[in-house]
Amino acid sequence: MRAPISVIIPTLDAGAALGPTLASLGEGLEAGLIRELIFTDGGSSDATLAIAASAGAHVINGAPGRGGQLRRGCQAAHGDWFLVLHADTALSPGWSTVVLAYLCERRTDRAAYFRLAFRDGGRAGRIVAGWANLRSARAGLPYGDQGLLIHRDLYHEAGGYPDIPLMEDVAIARALRGRLTVLGATASTSARRYLSEGWLRRGALNLGLLARYLTGTPPERLARAYTRRR
Repeated sequence: MRAPISVIIPTLDAGAALGPTLASLGEGLEAGLIRELIFTDGGSSDATLAIAASAGAHVINGAPGRGGQLRRGCQAAHGDWFLVLHADTALSPGWSTVVLAYLCERRTDRAAYFRLAFRDGGRAGRIVAGWANLRSARAGLPYGDQGLLIHRDLYHEAGGYPDIPLMEDVAIARALRGRLTVLGATASTSARRYLSEGWLRRGALNLGLLARYLTGTPPERLARAYTRRR
């Protein structure tokens, strides 16, 4: 019986961030869960592609933009289940046991995500992660840095990731509203952007972008505003 999961990671000059992510996937390989590792790359010029080769990953090349990258990666995947992770997100020890138990439930009509934590985020990181976990549970809007575990049939039924430059994670979460559940494991993501931009500034920017998207602002316009703010 083939391993069920295709791991799909969007990358763009992500070489410095991939170490913890790939290390955390090791237990999934040992447990026989991971069928393939796919890097869907947006034109990296750093060590990302060399790391992909050393990890035995299949690389899909295309234009940058996380929505389009994820859409291409999922189109190329062969597993019955997709596990989508950001390049700087590592899963907590024991995640493979949690995921295996979930797969054994055969809930192909539901998708799942992980609780969020920040590496080296301190008290501010714990507060922001707590808010994100509350938002995910109450509003059904987990972000991409919480990962997504979804059966291929449900993925296609929901329309997949849209080819948009921003908010692709919110778009698919909205398409899956009422069909999302949290797993008993943690996705630990880098706090680098929060630390460089400031927790309040970055948090306010994220909330503002979400509010504008939910009230109808096109993702392309949001992406331009996001780039200017950075």
